[in-house]
Amino acid sequence: MTPLQKFTLEFPMKVSPKLLFTLISTSEGLARWFAEKVTVQGDNYLFEWEGSQQSARLLESKEPEYVRFEWTDDFHEGFVLELQISHQPVSGESALIVSDYAEESDMDFTQMWWRTQLTKLQRVFSS
Repeated sequence: MTPLQKFTLEFPMKVSPKLLFTLISTSEGLARWFAEKVTVQGDNYLFEWEGSQQSARLLESKEPEYVRFEWTDDFHEGFVLELQISHQPVSGESALIVSDYAEESDMDFTQMWWRTQLTKLQRVFSS
């Protein structure tokens, strides 16, 4: 197995941190942009995409600043996905900062996937 490498991407968001936090921390919010279906039981999350599944445990969250999930499936076990909200009160600008992991050979694909998902998230605000 190839070791996974951490990467961080930042996406500007034209939305309040409170609303953005709801979209990154609840099953309903995550199902609107991150996965096709999200099931939550306590701190355990099951994400489903086109017949595949990944499970994670909510490690920590602080409204309206960040959410951290630890993947619990075999391949990604122990790796942390962090979704952090940056907000500049003076300008009113917000950003979502994604920290995730990918194999070096999949890095371009994974980052492109994140850009696609975040475009879906941005469309939620404009609908």
